[in-house]
Amino acid sequence: MQLPAAPGVLTPSLLAIPVAFGINSATALADSPLPLMLTGVLVLIGLISIIFVSGGSHFQDPLFCVFVVFSFTSAIDLIISLEEDGYISGFVEVYVREGEPYLRTAHGIMICYWDGIIHYGLYLAMIAAIGQRKSYRNLGLFWLGSLMMSIVVFLLGNLIGKYSSDLSPAFLLNLPYVLIPIWAGVRLFQQPKALPCLSPEKVAEEQCKRLYQRPQDMGLVLVLLLTAAFTFFRGMVVLDCPADSCFEYIYQHEPYLRDPVAYPKVQMLIYMFYVLPFFCLCIYGLVLPGCSWLPDWSLVFAGAVAQAQFSHVGSSLHTRTPFPYQTPEDVWWSFLLTNVLYALGPQLLAYRCLHCPAFFLPATPASLHTGKKHQ
Repeated sequence: MQLPAAPGVLTPSLLAIPVAFGINSATALADSPLPLMLTGVLVLIGLISIIFVSGGSHFQDPLFCVFVVFSFTSAIDLIISLEEDGYISGFVEVYVREGEPYLRTAHGIMICYWDGIIHYGLYLAMIAAIGQRKSYRNLGLFWLGSLMMSIVVFLLGNLIGKYSSDLSPAFLLNLPYVLIPIWAGVRLFQQPKALPCLSPEKVAEEQCKRLYQRPQDMGLVLVLLLTAAFTFFRGMVVLDCPADSCFEYIYQHEPYLRDPVAYPKVQMLIYMFYVLPFFCLCIYGLVLPGCSWLPDWSLVFAGAVAQAQFSHVGSSLHTRTPFPYQTPEDVWWSFLLTNVLYALGPQLLAYRCLHCPAFFLPATPASLHTGKKHQ
């Protein structure tokens, strides 16, 4: 004979009820995009509430709220990329399939990885800097370039690529990623720079050196010249230049440039029309002293090129890219070498500008007087 259960003790059948209810609720949540969206909104509201409860000192800098909210979306992007690569399942499948199917492309997965790892780390570092009342201007400029490059290529590729006919109202969710970074960029450039402790004599000494007296800068100029030439060449490739070298390159070295998703074509055109002129300006700034704009903008373009190259290289090798557009195995090493070196040039330039800024500081009276002596 089965004894009755003691008060306060649940029998196995009673325990199965909440478990089954939880499983059914989770299944319903995964099968319907509306509850999933409402859950995300509720979590976001809770996150904003935590911001308000955390204290008013952080609100002296409104970018604190931007970084906290964007860190939430970065975590979602990491979940999307992990689910699309098969590491996890059952979280955002419905949303990606019904709302933003272009996130299932190789490029979409790569930008989600970058946002979920690199941008998320930058958000945490900048939030910590704000909490400790430290400057985060350099990190912010790198993040600005990275985010703007990511969203511009993504939006333009969606509008003109093969997914242009599949755009849904969810596409409008990307508009804040255009407007808010523009506002954030204005605030970042308005923040005061950390001035180096250099005497006018030291600045004058550095600015009076010719290019041949600065071997590191000569090497950077050479790297930028090669990078600019490669940028122009790939721009001509995606513009269907009839030259044999362009035809051979797009079919034997980077067939991903022909992918109808249009992300690689947009990327190469942005390189050609925006990054290439900046490389020329960088060469000018390394030759003539006093270009005080170069350190800030080198950080912006370093972030932009780093994000772009990560997405481009990852998409070229990802299995989600159709096989005819994947990089052939026999040219993997040359492909990786050229693209890694391409990404490394702007990083070296930004490091040089931050590590030895004397050459780029505004000309002082002492430097002008010393320059007249040399003349």
